[in-house]
Amino acid sequence: MKRINNFLIFALLFLAFVSCNNKKREVSDLDMLRNSNNVKSYPAVQMDSMQAINSITKQKVQELLDLSTLYLSGNRNTEVDSFIYSQMESYFHKPDSATFKNLFRELDSLKVKSVKVNSLNVYKEFYKKDTLDYARFNLEYFDAKNKSLGTFEKNAQYILLSTPMIKKEFKFYFLDFYSDPVKKDSTSVGVTK
Repeated sequence: MKRINNFLIFALLFLAFVSCNNKKREVSDLDMLRNSNNVKSYPAVQMDSMQAINSITKQKVQELLDLSTLYLSGNRNTEVDSFIYSQMESYFHKPDSATFKNLFRELDSLKVKSVKVNSLNVYKEFYKKDTLDYARFNLEYFDAKNKSLGTFEKNAQYILLSTPMIKKEFKFYFLDFYSDPVKKDSTSVGVTK
């Protein structure tokens, strides 16, 4: 019996020794960053300009809605809330006091805690001699229990401004969010007296 106990103890010590010495050398995060480059890390994906604009617009809409729900869930009078609000204003070309009125009213009335952008399409409207860029997107609202409150279709007008410092680079701004597209100037047909 003593022999079996000694053998088991010896076997366990031997396995512990072998497992400690067989550790593979792990590469640290710093070494991975130091030795990486974009060619190996990120696959090159070719997009045409419309796909790129669609992708960027969807990302910006999602970010703005996430910031909005975060802002509305706070007290709206702390430094963090004012920082979030200034971040939201940075998404707009010329923000004013009415910029978030429609957005906040709808999110508050439905008690929305999170929003998901399901689909988004960008399109152009022609108004007189101007071309206006719009995005039509389908949103799903969720409450505090992550229960769906429904899906809603919304519009936003955006603009891409070229940066003077770097060629072929643009800054993305919303001009109007949760808006209806501009209607053409026309007199409605009806009976006049």
